[in-house]
Amino acid sequence: MESIRELQAYGYVFFTVFLAVGLYAYIYHLYRAEKKGKKNYEKYSDIALHDNIDDSPVEKMEATDEEKDKEEQ
Repeated sequence: MESIRELQAYGYVFFTVFLAVGLYAYIYHLYRAEKKGKKNYEKYSDIALHDNIDDSPVEKMEATDEEKDKEEQ
């Protein structure tokens, strides 16, 4: 019974460290993407203030290949 509790403790510590590393990696990814200019997350944070049906979208979506094929036919 004690070995099971010991395995649970090791699992808990491993999982906690894994989630912490994953969180910091995600935060670093967001920071780096904004720094390089790939995404502007301030535009996305403004969605809550401008969410009417007639507001302009944050990003213009490009048509997918399937939609382009349908338009050509």
